[in-house]
Amino acid sequence: MNAPIANPARTNPGMDEETFEQFAEQLQRYVRERLIPAEKDVIENDRVPEDILNEMREMGLFGISVPQEYGGAGLNTRQYARVVNIMSYAAPAFRSIFSINIGMFASALKNGGTEAQRQEWYPKLIEGRIACFGLTEPGSGSDSAAMQTTAVPDPDGNGWILNGSKRYITNAPRADVALIMARTEKEALPKNAHVSAFIVPMDTPGISTGSPDKKMGQAGSHISDIMLDDVKVPGDALLGGETGQGFRFAMQSLDNGRISVGAAATAYARRALDSALRYANERKAFGEPIARFQLIQAMLADSETEIYAAECMMKDVTERVDRGENTIAKAAAFKVFASEMCGRVVDRVVQIYGGAGYLAEYDAERFYRDARIYRIYEGTTQILQLQIAKHMLREWEKVHG
Repeated sequence: MNAPIANPARTNPGMDEETFEQFAEQLQRYVRERLIPAEKDVIENDRVPEDILNEMREMGLFGISVPQEYGGAGLNTRQYARVVNIMSYAAPAFRSIFSINIGMFASALKNGGTEAQRQEWYPKLIEGRIACFGLTEPGSGSDSAAMQTTAVPDPDGNGWILNGSKRYITNAPRADVALIMARTEKEALPKNAHVSAFIVPMDTPGISTGSPDKKMGQAGSHISDIMLDDVKVPGDALLGGETGQGFRFAMQSLDNGRISVGAAATAYARRALDSALRYANERKAFGEPIARFQLIQAMLADSETEIYAAECMMKDVTERVDRGENTIAKAAAFKVFASEMCGRVVDRVVQIYGGAGYLAEYDAERFYRDARIYRIYEGTTQILQLQIAKHMLREWEKVHG
């Protein structure tokens, strides 16, 4: 399938359900007929090929979550998660390259951007400018109190000067723009009011990136450090035009990102299970396919059961978001379950492959390595467990306190 499919924003700005289902069906064919055959190229060259990247831009994938009034497809959260899920059946790099655009960056603009910022940056996201999200630092991740990156008023104008570094930033080596979290106050109340968010083009003088980090898996998806050395940005780079709101915007955006990771992990578990099912029917032992052995069947059945549960969670949490419910805890729960589930599934898949599962020439080994990061980024399982428990305790206190 060489021709890119139609841009949904152009074919039907309203993206009604019938049109979306047609787009989803086309996208599934694109993934299986175009992206999966290209995985070998991605792995060997550690890069998504430019022709595929341009096809994805032409399809409008970089702007599917941008509101219709700004030229995007305006997909709701349920549809957005479906797109991520469909794309994530292929190698993770394909989702990774556009996920920050449609997830955390677009969400931050929607939740906290000024109208001028939306008018400027939404069209750039749609055309395929690549975004990254700068929160984690060498000495801090989820702990915003330890953040060292600073933004101070520029004495020569109405802008800001940023100094510091960010760590493990997805897409940083290829990004055109970054959303950078920085400390604008030494300490502030309420909690986290010392953190503000800044939209920083990556070609701004003083900003640089390190070499892409060598990783366990997810070839073609790049992470690196971002260094900020007296980076001057104008006053309108401050997201929302107000200090002290950056951490709130980041957390709201991370809910979206966690749904994306959950959707991705669920799809990759499905890909791995499909591979194991095929292998179990082809591989013979004692004169018959190993798929007929009951202990192999148990691993297949357990995996199918867990994937189905994650798919149901994805549908439930995204529909809740679209109804306007507070889903902080449920988005975290979905991400925890889906990412941990994916880890269990790929482990079983290696076991089903047996000795072949340990060899790099088989997909099972790659699935195992690729899946490990899902339990770490956008909030580790352990951090999210704390968040879920705190939400439960607050709700209990409201009723019983």
